[in-house]
Amino acid sequence: MNVRPGDKFEIISEMMNKSDNILNIKELCSIAGVSRSGYYQWTKAEPLRREREEQDRSDFEQILIAYRYRGYDKGARGIQMRLLRHDPPMLMNLKKVRRLMQKFKLKCPIRRPNRHRRAVKIFKASNYAKNILNREFKEHGVRSILLTDITYLRRRDGKYSYLSAIMDAYTKEILAHVVCSSATVDFVLETVEQLMIKHGPELNTDVLVHSDQGCQYTSHKFIELLNNYVLRRSMSNRASCWDNSPQESFFGLMKSELDISKCYTHEDLTAVIDDWIDYYNNERYQWDLGKLAPVEYYRYILTGESPLSNELYSKQHDTHSNTHEICT
Repeated sequence: MNVRPGDKFEIISEMMNKSDNILNIKELCSIAGVSRSGYYQWTKAEPLRREREEQDRSDFEQILIAYRYRGYDKGARGIQMRLLRHDPPMLMNLKKVRRLMQKFKLKCPIRRPNRHRRAVKIFKASNYAKNILNREFKEHGVRSILLTDITYLRRRDGKYSYLSAIMDAYTKEILAHVVCSSATVDFVLETVEQLMIKHGPELNTDVLVHSDQGCQYTSHKFIELLNNYVLRRSMSNRASCWDNSPQESFFGLMKSELDISKCYTHEDLTAVIDDWIDYYNNERYQWDLGKLAPVEYYRYILTGESPLSNELYSKQHDTHSNTHEICT
């Protein structure tokens, strides 16, 4: 195993401070395979190392504050974007965030694959629609492509609650969501009604509502409601989660960050989900949205004004090709 010279110098320093040590610096350096000049330089740099250590601990305290913000743990990117919202904003390189997280053993939540996804079947229906979307999630602009799906969460009482959500594929904002104790067609219809009440005037003409082939979305009631609101239908191909990947990714993210360990009732779980979705829409900043939250990103699209100043953003600007640029 390779040992860093600094670690060897540390051992030599400890040996020199022991009362029963009989070896001099020359002999210790020879045994450790390092030079005396290197050891003396290391000793001389002790004040600088102490200063750097104090700075690291101070910076890590800010990282912890960002990591725990609103009770939801975050990864390195989430922390870095949260630091930009501090008052005053704190500029910290992403590599430094990761280095300090590793140094102080701070681990971010890891989303694990769901290998046992439950298929809820209320009744059979065969009113399938074509896959008009064809994975063109961002090609048609804001409020043009709406993704919807259902997921479930198990409460401490052993029962399940179900979440229906509608997402703007361009901004990744959750425009409507309803939590229900049973996966009936009615709570999916309620989600659409909520969408039209909150965001109806914002929707573009020829809006496309894309879903999977679940029985709720092939029901006559759902089809009739979309027709009444002049909303077009699109459906994923059978057993193809990639056809609705942003919505699937949202559910995976939510389940990896939500703490439902104290949710014994449906009402408890509903309150936790409502709070997290509010946090997600308004304060959970996303790297691919130019370090903005979905609602911030939507406002930026409309007004051209970012909550991050041009100077601040340029200092933290990432040049990777997978980052969506929002400032020039």
